[in-house]
Amino acid sequence: MTSQIWTLTGVLIGALTSYFSVMLTERSKHRREMTIRWDQRKLDTYIEYAACVKEVADFARRSRRVEEGSRAHGELVAAMEASERRRSALFEGLVLLAASPVIEAAHEVNLTVRQMLEQVRGHEPPRESYGFTGHLNAYHERVREDLGIRTRSWPVI
Repeated sequence: MTSQIWTLTGVLIGALTSYFSVMLTERSKHRREMTIRWDQRKLDTYIEYAACVKEVADFARRSRRVEEGSRAHGELVAAMEASERRRSALFEGLVLLAASPVIEAAHEVNLTVRQMLEQVRGHEPPRESYGFTGHLNAYHERVREDLGIRTRSWPVI
């Protein structure tokens, strides 16, 4: 009878060990899949936001190059305003998904874009881009950090 108890105990311990190891493996696999899914979602959001910001800035720049009050100017301003509404909505999605440094960098980009828009809306003479490229590059760097993308620094020749 004692040998049967030891055998039964061994089988029970083996079954529990097998169950827990499979459970831990599945949990780990699920976490990896969720991380990959959210990283892909974040990447899509980051790219879409950056593309929209560049679109708004491009419309703002182009509208300053055409004659004010012309049909082309009106079309560019309308396109700029539509892109600006889209940028605002995309920023909300970015805030929900992004890490704090990315949000801060995107906020700086937003401020720069708003200055450009105010210039166009206020019919002010064209000025510099308010550091738009630098802020956008900082945003890209924070995004790479958030996604864990290593950047290779190339030697300067």
